[in-house]
Amino acid sequence: MSDRQFFSHTTAARMWLAPLAGYFSALEPLHVMSRSPERAARGRGIVGHETNDPHLIVVDRFGFPVADPASTWLQLAATPGVSLDELIIVADHLVLVPEYVNPADPRPFVTLDELRMRMAGYSGRGARRAREALEHVRVGSESRRETQLRLAIVRAGLPEPELNQVIYSKTGERIGRADKVYRRYKLIVEYDGQQHRTDSVQYDRDMTRTEEFIRADWFPLKIRKEEMRNGAAEATRRVERALRERGWTP
Repeated sequence: MSDRQFFSHTTAARMWLAPLAGYFSALEPLHVMSRSPERAARGRGIVGHETNDPHLIVVDRFGFPVADPASTWLQLAATPGVSLDELIIVADHLVLVPEYVNPADPRPFVTLDELRMRMAGYSGRGARRAREALEHVRVGSESRRETQLRLAIVRAGLPEPELNQVIYSKTGERIGRADKVYRRYKLIVEYDGQQHRTDSVQYDRDMTRTEEFIRADWFPLKIRKEEMRNGAAEATRRVERALRERGWTP
């Protein structure tokens, strides 16, 4: 690539570790963007793009030139086949402030306010979808499934939970963070990923944490992969039942 070319679109999203649908394949084309007046890149396995966007910043990522996170997200909004939910999932990932930060790869990659400011002056392709998606972006979802579950809960007409909140014992000791929290109803909702069962150390840690939640008078509700099928109908049914049992009324 020349010094006026860089990775963009889904290729850039992969480099920002975005949880896109499907696994990366060596057969997946590389998206390469060129700054005008340089022409779009051509070649086998390459999808070329051109831009004159003055707000786009090229940054170094793993030693490669890549579109900045906000610009990458806007490019996804203009990409055929990328759904509204996919945009929300990727944005949740980009704005995440994890509990433990890797000094070698600081987070968030972009703040929610920065994403909003970038969006404010954007009128290119995909602008309408990006604005719609941005309304549903939240700081706190740590995985693709967590975002999907949150969206399903809200779309089912249930109250929106707080995300990744710290829970304390009755004596004020820190128990840990919980995926989704309804403080008023002392309800915790968490997606039980496969790694929680296959990793024995993680499993034991989760069991201990769950017991401590219960001792602190919280009710931890675990959502399994199978319950996320059919639009997470079973998952939202269980969340609604748990909320109603704890006093919630529509």
